[in-house]
Amino acid sequence: MADTTPQPQSQYEDQYGVLLYYKYAQITDLDSLFSFYESNCNSLSLLGRVRLSPHGVNVTVGGKLSSLEKHIAAVKSNALFEGTDFKLATCDHPVDDKVAKECGFTSLSKRIVKELVTLSSDPLLKSPEISNAGRHLSAAEFHSALQGTGPLIEKDSPTCNEDLVLLDARNLYETRIGKFHVPNVETLDPGIRQYSDLPSWIDDKSEQLKGKRVLMYCTGGIRCEMASAYIRSKGAGFENVFQLYGGIQRYLEQFPDGGFFKGKNFVFDHRISVGSSDPNIIGACLLCGSSFDDYSSRCRCTHCRMLVLVCDSCRMEGALYVCELCQKYGKGVQSVPSLENGKTQVLSLQEEHKLVSLDTKLSPQLPWSHGNESPRKLRILCLHGFRQNASSFKGRTASLAKKLKNIVELVFVDAPHELPFIYQPCITESHGECASSSLQQTHPPPFKNCRKKFAWLVAPDFNISGEVDWKIANGSFDPLQYLQQTDGFDVSLAYLKSVFSQKGPFDGILGFSQGAAMAALVSAQQERLKSEMDFRFVILCSGFAIKLAEFECQAINCPSLHIFGSDHGKDRQIANQASRDLASLFDDGCSVIIEHDSGHIIPTRSPYIDEIRNFLHRFL
Repeated sequence: MADTTPQPQSQYEDQYGVLLYYKYAQITDLDSLFSFYESNCNSLSLLGRVRLSPHGVNVTVGGKLSSLEKHIAAVKSNALFEGTDFKLATCDHPVDDKVAKECGFTSLSKRIVKELVTLSSDPLLKSPEISNAGRHLSAAEFHSALQGTGPLIEKDSPTCNEDLVLLDARNLYETRIGKFHVPNVETLDPGIRQYSDLPSWIDDKSEQLKGKRVLMYCTGGIRCEMASAYIRSKGAGFENVFQLYGGIQRYLEQFPDGGFFKGKNFVFDHRISVGSSDPNIIGACLLCGSSFDDYSSRCRCTHCRMLVLVCDSCRMEGALYVCELCQKYGKGVQSVPSLENGKTQVLSLQEEHKLVSLDTKLSPQLPWSHGNESPRKLRILCLHGFRQNASSFKGRTASLAKKLKNIVELVFVDAPHELPFIYQPCITESHGECASSSLQQTHPPPFKNCRKKFAWLVAPDFNISGEVDWKIANGSFDPLQYLQQTDGFDVSLAYLKSVFSQKGPFDGILGFSQGAAMAALVSAQQERLKSEMDFRFVILCSGFAIKLAEFECQAINCPSLHIFGSDHGKDRQIANQASRDLASLFDDGCSVIIEHDSGHIIPTRSPYIDEIRNFLHRFL
């Protein structure tokens, strides 16, 4: 919060401060605005983050208060920023280099980005129109609405808060240390790792939000702009969405005692958090549960890298920690607490190996069995082939799922690249009188009756216009077309990261045909993708390798099962040698090959299904 106490001029000029502001507006000349920020911020010695997009700006910078005020004056001279809420707060100079560096306050970072805040990493999800965002409420209006006496109460509405829902649009590590609490008002905390997980949470809770008056809040307001527009885009029943203008920061300025906000406001700069005059702490140590809300040690989850709260008594050099979300999904092995002399300790990975017998494979995701408890099923993400979809692939693997139902849960998703429908015109003979009309071309079936088709990789000339309709094939089917489908990997990888975040964790990835090629590319980067996409094995069915840089590396050291047709098999889509070439890219010591005499399928009869089971049992 800003300190409004009068200061001597010389002392004021030396004071440090932090400035936050954002503005959604159409920017036609990004290069010119970028040059302004580069020149202005450097001349005033401002450090922090500047993000520009065609849709607006988002700025968090620190420096001397006098310099920050000069910056505000320069920005205000541009009509583009009319009505912008500049949130300026006095604070101490950054003293912890580690925190300042992690928060981006040791340099000036300027970037032109596609979106100011990424609502979703799913490339298929179109961002909502920001003009459809929820109505802004000042801190006083927001407070009154929570009391049931504010402007949201209409003549025909009940004066109670039964239809009011308070929605926190922030991440779990933020809500741990501070949140709104209002008696008799339903408060929803999505408990998400990152903002891009919010849309899927909203989709899951749609019925709970429909017909309600939704009051949203976040740190400074920008995340509520996009999230409220997303809720309102759902149509009838989702119109009454409101947001706290200026976020928690403006609310605490209006209500220094905290009002309905309890705890501290997490901020994305070197201050880490900002509190009210209320000294109560609502955060708790991950290990011992004692009151604690200080993130200055920057302890993080060993799996997902989310910040965790570990008090001074429990914190140990080199220790590994597991956040609540990873514990919820079974990722608990690498940070098992032990009690020694009555004190909680976190075991290092080396110490944990001592607790597990040498012939037991230590899993980074699953806790081992205790007593007579059965280990949970292996969760496997399934990637379909080219011009398929999740539904059709689920049908094709129904027999496999049935025979592995006791040990495996299969999860299916559509690939991110939507394909046009292709058909070969059928020429039929007519017995009419006119010779010129003796040949007739049949038409494709109605578009509405067809399921969408997708791909993980596409040809370089693929049209990404988004228009999906029937197209006549350029020629007869080319069995080697998959060799030309080399584009689109980056989009598919970003999409899979969001799938792991929203639907994970997964123990392994199963890919069929092009899906196997995609899974192989991902496994080649397994080490680099740790914490974003943790998995322990891949199953590659009728797979093939494509010429991408990701395969230009040493042998892929990821446990793998390769299933493909033999030389004398009936797979006319992917040749035996193509699948063998893919298998050769993997370390021999951790790969298994199953050759079958069937076609372009995953075989489920003996002895093939027994070999598949044997491979999977290694991970149970």
